[in-house]
Order: sequence, then C-alpha cells, then structure tokens
Amino acid sequence: MSDLSEEGAPTLTVTIGENPPDRLDKALAREVPEEVALSRSRLMKMIAEGDVLKDGAPVTDPKAKVAEGEEYTLQLAPAEEYHARPEAIPLTILYEDADLIVIDKPAGMVVHPAPGTPSGTLVNALLHHCGDTLSGIGGEKRPGIVHRIDKDTTGLLVVAKSDRAHHGLAKQFEQHSVNRHYIALVHGRPDAADPRLRGTKGVTFESGGIVRIATGLARHKTDRQRQAVVWDGAGRHAVTRARVVESYGDAAALVDCWLETGRTHQIRVHMAHAGHGLLGDQTYGGRRRLSPKLVGDRAAAMGNGFPRQALHAATLGFVHPVTGEEMEFESPLPPDMEELVNALHGQA
Repeated sequence: MSDLSEEGAPTLTVTIGENPPDRLDKALAREVPEEVALSRSRLMKMIAEGDVLKDGAPVTDPKAKVAEGEEYTLQLAPAEEYHARPEAIPLTILYEDADLIVIDKPAGMVVHPAPGTPSGTLVNALLHHCGDTLSGIGGEKRPGIVHRIDKDTTGLLVVAKSDRAHHGLAKQFEQHSVNRHYIALVHGRPDAADPRLRGTKGVTFESGGIVRIATGLARHKTDRQRQAVVWDGAGRHAVTRARVVESYGDAAALVDCWLETGRTHQIRVHMAHAGHGLLGDQTYGGRRRLSPKLVGDRAAAMGNGFPRQALHAATLGFVHPVTGEEMEFESPLPPDMEELVNALHGQA
C-alpha cells in the first residue's frame, strides 16, 4: 500500500504487504503503484542516495531485509534538466500525446547524442519540441529512447515522454511483442530453392516463402564499429524473418523483414550473412554490384551509387502503455528508395 504526501517536498509512503520479496529494492518495486512509474534501477539509485527512509533514517542497502507492515518513505526529487541541449530541428510526427510520440525519422539523423555526434540528433530535436511536456525519465527531463534505428535508416520510432510509458514500452520490446517491419532492397533474390541459401548456417524456411535467420550477434573482433555473426551460444541471440515482396530478375529484390529481436545492425548483418546484403550498405554489403545487363544502365548506376543502406522502418505496432489501446503506424517508402524501385522496374 502507499500514500502520496502533498506537504513540502514530494514523498511517497510505501507499506510492505504480505509475503514480501527477500530484499528492499525488490519489495519496493512490487509495492510502488504503477502510476508512479519508479523502475527498480531508479529505486536502487534512490536507495544509494539516501532517498529511502525507515523511521526517518535512510536505508542505503538495496539487499536489506524487509518485513510485512513496515513503512518506508521515498523522497521523490523533481526531474533534473538533461545534459543535451534542445535544438529546433524539424520532425515528422505521426502521433503524440502526454506519454509518447511517434516519429518518422529521415536518413542522416542519429537517434541519441554520442561523443562523435553531440548535436543534431533526434533527442536534441525532441527536447526542443516537447519542452516542459517531458515529465521525466529516470529522474531526468528527457525523452525515453526504447529502441533505435541506424543513422542512415529511415522510418518509424516510438519515444516515451513519461516514466510510465518508458517502462511499459521497454517491457514490450523486451518481450518481443512489438510489431516491426522493415522494407529493404537487397542484392540477389532470396529463394528457398537456392541450395546455397539452404546450406547457410542459421538459415531455415517457413511456409509462405519466409526465410528465418537465427544467429548470435556480437561486436566484430577487429572492427568495433561492426557487428558479426557468432555461434555456440556466443553473443546475443538474434532472429530475423524475411519475405520477398517483389524481385527484379535475379539481380535484386524488395524484401519485407521483421524482427523477433532487435540487435544493433541486425537486418543488415543477417541479410549479408544470407548472401543478400543491402544495396548501398558500405559496411556489410561487400563488393557486390548491380549489372547493367540485368537491370539497365540507370538502375545499375542508381543502385551502385545509392548513398546509404536501402532500409526503411515501415511498420510499427504496439500497445499504448498507459491506455492499453492497440496502435499501429505505417510509413511509405522514402523518395530515394521509391526512385530506386522505379528504376529497377525500368521506369524513367
């Protein structure tokens, strides 16, 4: 049970219920009301900083034993300003409410600030756009990034604006219940009848022409900017499914890829492992090139000179973490991929 105090600094009084977990952080995570949206990691930080009190004295050991009926007071500090600065960068917004926002990201935009890209990111843009509507994620006034897409991949992202949405969305991604479909242009035509593809380790086939790729993924041993397929339980388990939407002879194909897991560069690495690297992918695409004899001069020139990996996050479906509403969003192919598809069709 719990009670919110309105006197002085905001506090939360939590009463330990029946059959509590064996340690304080777990017990508080169970008893804190869901609408308060305090994750276990946030609670552990509060314990370490002396913001959890019993009989007026701080309890700083997250492993401390608890008993039914004990009362703990949690001092809820207001959310701090985030270190990244707001920037007035235009955004394509498909949906927004008090808890989350759905963005259609352009190519060239990094999602989160990093040492090499401290500005111009989606987070910088969201800090400016959302302003004071950010209620705080993990004690900071910032957007909650629950998934990412690569800098040069276009398409859909959902971002949390509140702690409760952040927890709910993160749980759905962790449980692999989010519906994410990507459209890719790849070299060659993935075909279940291809003996080479059938002999590729980690590749199996499902009904309806679906190719399933299951491997471990880990950082490349010599190039830390890349991911690599690994085996024997090494790396993080990753599963991608792919289905050909249309093919351009045997030279290239438009492929629908969907994720069971969401690892860094997953689709790009898995399609390259299957022998069907993405057009324009300078990291994983290898030296393969489109032949003018197979697709025509214009399509070959466009495909071989495509300035980014031809990958677009086209569909995003999830359950709203606060309202429970089932939501699904779609984004059409961006103009550069649409133009390349038209060229592969032989259209001017």
